[in-house]
Amino acid sequence: MLIRWAVIGLMSVFCLAAAPSQAQLKGENLLVAPPAGFKVGYKGTSNGVNLMEWVPAAETVQNWSEMVTVQIFTRRADLDPAQFLGRLQQQWLAACPGSKPASIPTGKANGYTASMMMLHCPLLAATGKPETTMFRAIKGNDSFYVVQRAVRAAASPDQVEKMKKYLGEVSVCEAGSPQHPCPALTPLGR
Repeated sequence: MLIRWAVIGLMSVFCLAAAPSQAQLKGENLLVAPPAGFKVGYKGTSNGVNLMEWVPAAETVQNWSEMVTVQIFTRRADLDPAQFLGRLQQQWLAACPGSKPASIPTGKANGYTASMMMLHCPLLAATGKPETTMFRAIKGNDSFYVVQRAVRAAASPDQVEKMKKYLGEVSVCEAGSPQHPCPALTPLGR
């Protein structure tokens, strides 16, 4: 990705506990899945940040055409999504000449405050290619979550719609909370 975080971490997407007829989520959970045809390219943890990168099955995190990055900042519910993305945007603009500021709309995702942003770098010096990245940041009660989907290209309208749809489905839930309900999950094979 254009901007790499100094801290890296292992992501846990779901905390599943198998019950006789239905799996149950526990605590606060980031609801996100890799896009079809993607694999884990990297996962790690450092300084309270969990990170996972997904790339198309035939690609690597060093050589990719598309990438999804998931970051969980554990115990950092003090972060604000719009402010976080605003700081990220400042770093992006400084790192990529020709980039333009983007709006950062803020709303709710399953009752949590969430913001989105899309940035485009016309020519990334490190790769010699353009890069377009869309971000979604969600402030949970326990942690702070950022999911981004990137393409190493000037994204086509179809790619932008695919990115919006994917990130629009990213959410956080809290088991047992009526304000932030979790979906009922059925174990695989049932």
